Amino acid sequence: MSTHRTIPAVLASAFALLFFGLGNYLGARQTADSDGQLAAMKTEIAQLKRRSFEAAGTTGRSPTVADIPNAESSRASIVADVKRQLQDEMGLLPLNLLRDRSTSFVELYAYDDHGSSSYGTAGYLGEGYFITVKHGVVALGQEGQPDPRKITSVKLMYKGQPLNARLVDSGDARVEVDPGDWAIVKVKERIEMPPLNVNLAYGFEFADPIFRLGNDYSKGIILSTGYVGQRTGNKLVTCLTDGHPGVSGGGVLNREGELVGIPIGRMQGDYRFSFILPLRPEMFRKVSHLH
Repeated sequence: MSTHRTIPAVLASAFALLFFGLGNYLGARQTADSDGQLAAMKTEIAQLKRRSFEAAGTTGRSPTVADIPNAESSRASIVADVKRQLQDEMGLLPLNLLRDRSTSFVELYAYDDHGSSSYGTAGYLGEGYFITVKHGVVALGQEGQPDPRKITSVKLMYKGQPLNARLVDSGDARVEVDPGDWAIVKVKERIEMPPLNVNLAYGFEFADPIFRLGNDYSKGIILSTGYVGQRTGNKLVTCLTDGHPGVSGGGVLNREGELVGIPIGRMQGDYRFSFILPLRPEMFRKVSHLH
């Protein structure tokens, strides 16, 4: 064998050993990082369980009726934060699938007879139907109030235009953040949006990754990631993902991009700890094409 042939062979062997060792090191480090994140999450959940919190809905409130916002430039800081967060979740769900799913959600705005407005999110089910939270389209907690407010109109933003939506069905919730805090609304206009794939059998196992899409701070549909915590006594699920104002009624997706729940609230004073409402068959009892 000539010297010219020996040198490439030696170099190839050296590089093979180098990359093999580097691969083992990175694999071990990734495993250690994952174990560390899981341990940290368990510790945080344990600490949260020992603390006393009050649940709060995550629709946003405005003191007076305002024009539906169109402030694209103000979304930059939120988008930057989301991109940094997604760096830790790369590979769990293809980005092209996430982009596609984001087009299945719209901003929701509700107006009441007191001159106030609120904002949330709605997910498209097909044939003009959307799923959202009841507290986003019905004024809850009004019993005993001297001047109870009433929602007078609900609008969904579609291609930059507000469409009137009517309430078709809702759960039995009388307060926010309740297992009955869901609603179905419908628009009469023809909608060209991809409908969501609904999964009623998702298990919400501890530490499962989830993806949340919602009208974050009324800045448009924003993506956030998180992990499943535990089931609560009233059939909700806690998740370590942000519960910013406006995300109520948005979508909780699994790794396959299927709709498995809707965010309905957060811990009072703690935006990191959200309440998720798992989907149930009764939510779609009046959405005929899903039967």
